[in-house]
Amino acid sequence: MTGETKNVTDVAAEALSAASVTPSTPFRAGTIAVVGRPNVGKSTLINFLVGQKISITSRKAQTTRHAIRGVLTRETAQFVFVDTPGFQTKHSNALNRAMNRTVRQVLEQVDVILFLADAAFTAEDRKVVSLLPKTVPAILVFSKADQVKKKSDLLPLILAHQQEHPFAEYVPVSVKRKESTEALLGAIALHLPEQEALFDAEMLTDKSERFLATELIREKIFRLLGDELPYSAGVSIEQYEEQGRMRKIQATILVDKPGHKAMFIGAKGETLKRIGTEARVEMEKLFDAKVHLELWVKVKGGWADSEKVLQSLGYQ
Repeated sequence: MTGETKNVTDVAAEALSAASVTPSTPFRAGTIAVVGRPNVGKSTLINFLVGQKISITSRKAQTTRHAIRGVLTRETAQFVFVDTPGFQTKHSNALNRAMNRTVRQVLEQVDVILFLADAAFTAEDRKVVSLLPKTVPAILVFSKADQVKKKSDLLPLILAHQQEHPFAEYVPVSVKRKESTEALLGAIALHLPEQEALFDAEMLTDKSERFLATELIREKIFRLLGDELPYSAGVSIEQYEEQGRMRKIQATILVDKPGHKAMFIGAKGETLKRIGTEARVEMEKLFDAKVHLELWVKVKGGWADSEKVLQSLGYQ
């Protein structure tokens, strides 16, 4: 880890140099935690870098609840990105504690950390920055850089973050500009250990289809329902069968209150039908298979504060 922050010109130059393949170029591979406050764009960035939707997205905070790995393999490097939940500072139920544990555990196990920020530096940002270990190289990544009118506008933000943590480098990134994401990959590669690939080159994620099905259903819940309802819902896969290029899936949406159940189902079942239809279409695209999906809604009061229920849903 370097002792001072490098500017984006230096990073881009080093990225181009690192990308040059020679017979003596060592192969690098490692894990990269992508962290930041809720809803700052972690999942969107990982999906773009990997080139495949492996992490669900929505405009609502708390969409990501698990650590999800996305794998990008290049000729001289393999990047294993770990999407993490946004660190929760406002709630204290068992679900939020489990998500915060996930963030802390990931930070202790990776080779590089990407801290995502946007055009503001908030108390939530400061809380997440305080969790970053000094022993792991951290790169300050400004997402949505295309929305910044002048590069000089980033300087106060860089200084504010640098006062909180000794970031090795900073890189402005926009998923609309490929050169900026290539510069980011080059900056990351400089900090990855020289070792063999951790996953097969064809692998895009370490998560199973069953897990991804759960996530896609949750994504549609977040996108189709109001501001508060998604946070009171969990998804459990009751049955998952693979029959050639057919997937038969039965899933239950867990809600806290009977009134919530009615809202999830909607008039004449229209809301639940739309959740199922949109989730099924995405599953068929992702799995390259036909999907038969059945959804139910079940009331299970206090599920988000029950350690037993959370463990059954895959939370650590």
